[in-house]
Amino acid sequence: MQIQKNSVVTLNYRVVDSDGNPVDEGAEPLVYLHGGYGGIFDVIEEALHGKAQGDKLEVHLEPEDAFGDYDAELVLIESRNLFPENIEVGMQFERASEDGEDDELYTITDIADDKVVVDGNHPLAGIALHFSCTVTDVRPATQEEIGHGHVHGPQGHHH
Repeated sequence: MQIQKNSVVTLNYRVVDSDGNPVDEGAEPLVYLHGGYGGIFDVIEEALHGKAQGDKLEVHLEPEDAFGDYDAELVLIESRNLFPENIEVGMQFERASEDGEDDELYTITDIADDKVVVDGNHPLAGIALHFSCTVTDVRPATQEEIGHGHVHGPQGHHH
């Protein structure tokens, strides 16, 4: 079966950065609902369309095709007293967005005296990626999966 809209696709995959450093070794297969449901980057989904089980694919992703360009305006310096005592560099926290719709994820990148530097960029923002995969399975999606816009696992409903 060829990959088409409303196919459930299973991929063995690996992602490296532009220097060849591993970003995601793909320890678990990637399973997504094909057809614009947002389960995989658009550029990869377009390249997979029409492929079949056993096909291999390599896709180069520019930052704008993956996690976006790095935005310096998302780096903020906050007062230390806004945070709990036990914070460390690398910790992440959610901050309510201004529109109240989606919370934004921030990472603490520096702690100095009475200031904390936080970065709202995705850790892979601004980085070009290389995605390689093998299609290991393609099947028609169930009506329930199509209605929900995502794949359900063998034991029922999964996100």
